[in-house]
Amino acid sequence: MNERLPYLREKANKLPLTPGVYQMKDSGGKIIYIGKAKALKNRVSSYFRAVESHNPKTYRLVQNINDFDFIVTPTELDALVLEASLIKLHSPKYNILLKDDKGYNYIKISGGDYPKITYALQTDDKTAEYIGPYTSGYTVKQAVEEANRLFMLPTCARKFPRDFGKERPCLNFHIGRCMGVCKGKISTEEYKQSVNRAISYIKNGSKQSIERLTEEMEEYAEKLEFEKAAKIRDRIAAIQKAELTQHIYSSKTTDYDVVAAAVNMDKCSVAVVKYRGGRLIDKENFFIGEEEDSSRTREEFLVEYYSDKAEMPKEVYLDAEIEDKELLESYFGDKYKHKVSLTVPKRGEGLTQVTLAKSNAEEYLSLRVGRTAKEIAALEDLKNILGLPKTPEIIESYDISNMGEETRVAGMVVYKNGRPFKQGYKKFNIKYVQGIDDYACMQEVIERRIRRYLDGDEGFSPLPDLILLDGGKGHVAAVKEVLDKLNVEINLFGLVKDDKHRTRAIAKEGGEIQVNGNKNVFSLITGIQDEVHRFSINFQRKQHKKKQYELELTRVRGIGEAKAMALLKEYKTKKAMKEATAEQLAQTAKISKEVAEELYLFIQETF
Repeated sequence: MNERLPYLREKANKLPLTPGVYQMKDSGGKIIYIGKAKALKNRVSSYFRAVESHNPKTYRLVQNINDFDFIVTPTELDALVLEASLIKLHSPKYNILLKDDKGYNYIKISGGDYPKITYALQTDDKTAEYIGPYTSGYTVKQAVEEANRLFMLPTCARKFPRDFGKERPCLNFHIGRCMGVCKGKISTEEYKQSVNRAISYIKNGSKQSIERLTEEMEEYAEKLEFEKAAKIRDRIAAIQKAELTQHIYSSKTTDYDVVAAAVNMDKCSVAVVKYRGGRLIDKENFFIGEEEDSSRTREEFLVEYYSDKAEMPKEVYLDAEIEDKELLESYFGDKYKHKVSLTVPKRGEGLTQVTLAKSNAEEYLSLRVGRTAKEIAALEDLKNILGLPKTPEIIESYDISNMGEETRVAGMVVYKNGRPFKQGYKKFNIKYVQGIDDYACMQEVIERRIRRYLDGDEGFSPLPDLILLDGGKGHVAAVKEVLDKLNVEINLFGLVKDDKHRTRAIAKEGGEIQVNGNKNVFSLITGIQDEVHRFSINFQRKQHKKKQYELELTRVRGIGEAKAMALLKEYKTKKAMKEATAEQLAQTAKISKEVAEELYLFIQETF
């Protein structure tokens, strides 16, 4: 624990309730975090209250704060501007610092009479022209491939006019993907015109390209040059067909960016997808590290990412709401001299583009944390569907299994970051509930589990972020009583099955949440429900067999329940018990030689 906390609390409580910027410093006086505040006193003092409840990143920050300084500003907007400039100046350890560790990608247009459009990593050819740089090699390669295909440009290694007529046209010509320059029947002017159209398509997007091509087609038609007009018509049709079959196009002709984040294992990744002229032209991925707070992370990212860009589009789509939306819009509007809108689309094409950006963020994060993008998406979607404060890292699920009153057990399975964590699985025999009462059994099991944690048992630490009960709202209400009694806050829901024992919905106090519409979440909770049922039923069957063995053993004179249990504990299978000698049985059950010999004969004959 930071020994300076009393001093820091006292100092923070003396701060004014005005906007400003605060600078957290370590013992060496180095600035390790810079933040802005609407009210300095409220914001700064929050770091030093309830320290144990902070997320891991903030907790470590607080442990390293030796002192802090602050600057009062006239308005919150001034605080935001000052914060951005100070972060650039000092690069504090705990702020989001975006590092560009990737190379750049270019679209190359070679020189000569018959130029080719290719993908390049360097700009070392003095005779060529380049479009770029782009940060995403994937989008560059895709753009080059589409432009060459749509405008039927050659992609082979032949050089023109040197290789005119030397070989027969390749397969691309015969399937209509190349105009057949190698035949030597296409003039330099005609070829360069096609290349220029392809470059215009890459730079300006499909909408403007179609408009310009339509104008050219009409001009040729007026001049009665119908063959040329027909070729352009075919190009327009090809572009329109590509738009219908691919997701990289947009019906919006204005420029905009899409920013989306993915979180797993308290780590965060952000993707920025850029649309210009109705076409996806670039994508950037950033690994943020630990997420402090969903809204705060996105705000910090936006300020850091756009603060040194030469331009910013008028519209940016986000995947989640941010607290200081109006403030950031004002900040960016002043900086770029035009209105900037930060919006969270709820439907239509905007939502589709956000989903694509989020998918990119999930794929990138999956490489860093060793989880699949589907697992990351499932946990984030589960958080949103259930309205959880954060993505659940640890999920526990419980199921009661019984065979009459004789064998009543419960199984507890643990999922960590979307995968079974079998070291955390637990088994419970029902000890105190009389009769068949699933609600009371579930209450007993949850209370015993939490009390073990409260008593300091490391095998039951930590508490989960989410509990899923195999049962409906009745189970949820019953267990909620236990959590309230123990003064423990854990997100609690039930898993509801249909009459075919398949997961149907998630139960909460007062109702149900349908999840079949979300494939990732449905798959996750169905897997959890199937796993906890499998685990509990297998335990119940083993316990029932034990009970049967115990009843059989008590048929031997001198063997009661306690001695039978001792034997079952030592020899867990009938085979092991059958291989034991009379002397070993006597020692285990603490019985006489005569009783042990009788027991030995009974086991050999019965088992």
